[in-house]
Amino acid sequence: MANSKYEYVKAFEIEDEIVPPNIIVVRVDGRDFRRFSQVHEFEKPNDKKALELMITCAVAVLEQFPDIIFSYGYSDEYSFVLKKGTKFYQRRASKILSLIVSFFTTIYVTKWKELFPQKDLIYAPSFQSRISCCATLEVLQAYLAWRQNECHLNNQYDTCLWHLINSGKSAKEAEEMLKESQKQDRNELLFQSFNINYKKDIPAIFRQGTCALKAEVEDIVKFKDDGCPIKRPRKKVITVHSENIASRRFWNDQSCLFKELGQFTEDLNKPKTEYIKSFQYESRLIPSTWVVIRIDGCHFHRFSEVQEFEKPNDAQALNLMNSCAVGILEEFKDIVFSYGVSDEYSFVLKKESQLYERHASNIVSSVVSIFSSMYTVKWKEFFPDKEMKHPPYFDGRAVCYPSSEILRDYLAWRQVDCHINNQYNTCFWMLVKSGKSKSDAQNDLKGTQAQDKNKLLGRLSNVTDYYNTLPLLFRQGSSVYWDKEEKKMVNNEEVSVGKIQKIVAVKYCNIIDPGFWEEHPGILNENINRCRVHTLHSCNSYTL
Repeated sequence: MANSKYEYVKAFEIEDEIVPPNIIVVRVDGRDFRRFSQVHEFEKPNDKKALELMITCAVAVLEQFPDIIFSYGYSDEYSFVLKKGTKFYQRRASKILSLIVSFFTTIYVTKWKELFPQKDLIYAPSFQSRISCCATLEVLQAYLAWRQNECHLNNQYDTCLWHLINSGKSAKEAEEMLKESQKQDRNELLFQSFNINYKKDIPAIFRQGTCALKAEVEDIVKFKDDGCPIKRPRKKVITVHSENIASRRFWNDQSCLFKELGQFTEDLNKPKTEYIKSFQYESRLIPSTWVVIRIDGCHFHRFSEVQEFEKPNDAQALNLMNSCAVGILEEFKDIVFSYGVSDEYSFVLKKESQLYERHASNIVSSVVSIFSSMYTVKWKEFFPDKEMKHPPYFDGRAVCYPSSEILRDYLAWRQVDCHINNQYNTCFWMLVKSGKSKSDAQNDLKGTQAQDKNKLLGRLSNVTDYYNTLPLLFRQGSSVYWDKEEKKMVNNEEVSVGKIQKIVAVKYCNIIDPGFWEEHPGILNENINRCRVHTLHSCNSYTL
C-alpha cells in the first residue's frame, strides 16, 4: 500500500489473532436459507441434491486449504476444523472466517448447475460464518457432539412435521402436535402414523449428517510397462457417515485426525450446549463508531492472469466489482457509502447501525459471502465469452473509526493508494509492452517519483500528460452511494411530471477533497464546514 499522510488510519485496525493452543473451528451457515429453499422449491423435509451440493462445497474447501483437515455438516451448515498447530493466515479470525465462507459460497454457485441442471439460480445465495475456539480436544469433542445432536433433533422434528403436513394437516396444526414432544414421542408418531422406522428407513445422510476428512488412501500414480498399476499413499478428501462422530471409536480410527489433533480419551454422555457456546469467538464492534468492512480479492494476481484480464486495468473486471458493490448497498440499507479500486472494496456502515447487533463475524462474513456470490453469478453478464477457470474468493475485516474526519481520511488513504498504484502499474505494463522484461521494468521504476513516472509515460506514449487522459475509473476508483435521481413520468393525461427517487449511483469522484462531502452531506449525515481555501468540483480528476 502506498505511503501518504493518511496512513495513520491503519492504527485503528485491530489484530484478532486466535492464540495457540486453541483449536480453530469455523462454522458456515446458510443466510436466510429457509426462504432460499422455498424459492428454489427444495424437497421437504430433505432435498438430497441440496445436501450433495453442500457436501461438494465442503470437499472443495478441504482440497483448497491444506490446514483444514475435518468438516461436519448437515442441512445448510458446515463446521471446518483446522489442525492444531496451524499458522493459516497467522490465525487471524476475520481473515480465516471470511476466506472460508467466500470460497464456500463461490463453489456453491459454480456447482449449482451440476446438481440442479433443470433449475435456474433465481438469486445469489449467501452464508454467514463464525469461529469457535476450542481450548482443548475435549471442547472440540463436545462441539462435534453438540452439532450432531442438533442434526438428529432437527431432522427428526422436520421429518415428523412434513409427514403431518403432507398427510393433510396445516403447518399450524402440525407444529401444535409436535409442541414439547420428545425423541421417543416422535419415533412413535412416525411408526404408528406413517409406518416409518426412523433409524432404519431414513437415510444416514439425513439423520447423521456428513463428515469430510483427509485420509491416506492407496492411489494409482502410473502403470508399469506390463500394465500393472503402481500405487502410492496419497492424502485424499473422503466423505463418511457415522452415528456418533464424537465417539472414541470413530475419531481414533481416522489416522489423520488423531495425528493432527490428538485422541479422544473417553466418550461423552450428553452434549453441554451452553458450555460449548461460551467458546464461540464473538466480538462486538464499538458502539457509535463508523464501521468499514474492507474486502480484498485473494490471490487475484493469479486469478487475473488465468482469466487474461487486460493490463494494467480491465474495465469489465472493474465494472463487475462495481456491480457487486451496488448489490451490497441494495442488500444492506445501513451501508451508506463504498469505495473500490482493483480487487478491493470498502463498505461504510453508518455509526448508529445495529446490523447483526454489531457482531463483527456476522457482518464481515455476510458482506464477503454476498459479494462473492454476486461476483460469480454476474460473471457471464460482464464476460460472456470467458469461462471462469478458477473460483474467485475474498477476505474481509471490520474496522471502527470514531469520527467522520478519520473516516474521510481512511477513504482518502484508499484513493491515494489507487492513484499511486495505478500510475505505477500503467508505467510498468507500458514498459513490458514496449519489450522490457518484468524484472527490467521493475528496476527502471525503482525509486521513481510521480513526476518521473509522468515523464516516462509521456515519452513512451508520445502524448503530453498521458496519465490524465486515462479514464477516471482507473485513476480515481469507484464511489458507490445512495443518490437522488429525477425521473420524468407521464400520467394518464400525458403530462410530464418530475419524480425524485433514491438510486445507488456509481461515480468516479475526488473524495479526497472536502468538496465531494459538502455536495453530498446526506451520506455521512453530518454538517461539514463549508469554509475552504479553494474549491474543487467533486468529480474533477486528481493529479499526483
